[in-house]
Amino acid sequence: MREIKGYIFDLDGTIYLGKQLIKAADKVIQTLQQEGKQILFLTNKTIESRQKYVEKLKNFNIDVTVDNILNPTVTLINYLNNNHPDSKLYIIGEQIIKDEIKLAGFPIALTPEETDIVILSWDRDFHYDHLNFAYQSVKNGARTIATNPDRTCPVEFGEVPDCAGMIGALEGVTGRNIDLQIGKPSVITVEAAIDILKLSPDQCVVIGDRLETDIRMGIEAGMKTVLVLSGVTRAQDVPQSDWQPDHVFSSVKGLLFNKVL
Repeated sequence: MREIKGYIFDLDGTIYLGKQLIKAADKVIQTLQQEGKQILFLTNKTIESRQKYVEKLKNFNIDVTVDNILNPTVTLINYLNNNHPDSKLYIIGEQIIKDEIKLAGFPIALTPEETDIVILSWDRDFHYDHLNFAYQSVKNGARTIATNPDRTCPVEFGEVPDCAGMIGALEGVTGRNIDLQIGKPSVITVEAAIDILKLSPDQCVVIGDRLETDIRMGIEAGMKTVLVLSGVTRAQDVPQSDWQPDHVFSSVKGLLFNKVL
């Protein structure tokens, strides 16, 4: 095995839970930085800007820049620029993703008839009018792209519904699956992460709390994987999963004592 040079961390459930830092997560990152490792934080959330993540991490004594953060909005914009540069979009999502996509120059559709692509992301104000607009757009031939497949998001008091709720609603009424998913475990996200790190997959490790996204992505990309039990996944979930991590730790603190990586 080639030396691990790149560490790809999930955020929610791995580095912190809501406003609470997971014990020793700051020490882990600081230690890796001192050793000259490359670090990328890879989140499936679209409800905060990359700068907000930088500020939040700095409040936890983790010193990074926006270049250390990759979220589905960035990956989505790059994908659209490369594949659908002139498309009119209808966005189910919160204001931050709408603003960033508008800033990137994409026109927003005003009617289902003119909609080329429906974007589905986590929207805590999701309602029937959103669903009906998206449904009518799909009936008129619009493609569908989701930012992430997460069923829930871990928070201090447990979990809350995530983007899968929006996806499920549209799939339920259209009777068809979405056309494309951008976030973890998509190969599109893997390619974006590798492009940032400038490393080969076997030089990287993915650390996260979800078997079906973080661990699956790492395995399919040919990376080492570490599952942490500080977020969504429980120890009893691991044996029955199709996606078996290389290591399982109670939290990222385990990285401080593991010599395999």
